[in-house]
Order: sequence, then structure tokens, then C-alpha cells
Amino acid sequence: MRTNTSAREIRVQIDSRFEFLDLVQQMAEDVCRVEGFRRDAMLNVALAVREAVVNAIKHGNRQQEGKRVEVVFRLSPRKLVVAVRDQGAGFDPGTLGDPLDPRNIFRANGRGIFFMKSFVDDVVFQRLGRGGMEVRMEKRVGKGRSGRHSTGGARVREGGEVG
Repeated sequence: MRTNTSAREIRVQIDSRFEFLDLVQQMAEDVCRVEGFRRDAMLNVALAVREAVVNAIKHGNRQQEGKRVEVVFRLSPRKLVVAVRDQGAGFDPGTLGDPLDPRNIFRANGRGIFFMKSFVDDVVFQRLGRGGMEVRMEKRVGKGRSGRHSTGGARVREGGEVG
């Protein structure tokens, strides 16, 4: 963990295996707990991180041996930013269907990004210059420890390439 006065960062890299999901989710909960997030906000952030990692393993890296998923937690006084990066081909977020559309309501998949948007304040998708995709989720911090946000409602933005 790197530390300075304004921001701290925690990085973890995992193989593209679902066996590591609980570990990453627990790490997200622990980061939020240490930062003083309320329980509902802590669980929401952890679920958003889990969904992003599931997508990175399944859709990004296609569970290919040798490909990895990186999760970066950046903590600052005003927000928690979590970046989940894969080594896959990427996707166009504009092509995603609405999971609440009556035609999609009984589909078994397609809700991960919907959950991410519901649980955090901002979600950004960017293609990485070296290949892969990054999902960056932001949870803003209110004033004081008791003022931590407890609900989501993210706006989603598409980013350009990241170098």
C-alpha cells in the first residue's frame, strides 16, 4: 500500500478465476469499513466491485489461463475510486440492452452493469491503450464519517483510450 497525505492506493492482481471473487469482495468491504463507510454503502461498493470483477473474468478475459484482472482501490478524503482492469478485447457499453426492458426481464444475465450503476455514484468504461478494458467506479464521501453516502445512482460515461 502506497501512502501520502492526500491519497492512498491498494492494488491486487488475480488470475481470471472465479475462486478469487470472495477474496476481492471481502477486500472491498474491508477498505470501506476502514474508511468509515456505513454498512449499506460498504456492501453496495463491495457488490459493485464483485460484479466488475465477474465481468472482467467472464467477458473481458474469457476465463483464459494466463490473463489477469487488476483491482485498484484509490482512497482520498473526498472519494473512493475502484478501477477493475482486464486484458480482454473490450466492448462497446452503448450496445448493452436495458435489463429492465420487458424483453430482457427474465434473462439470466445482463444485470451486472445495472447493479454497478445502482451501487456507486459514477461508472466509467475505458479501453486501455495496451489492450483490455477498465471499469472505474467512484463512491463520493460526504462530510464527516457519518456523512458517507449510502445509496448509489451512478451516471455512466464512456471514456476514450487510456495509455
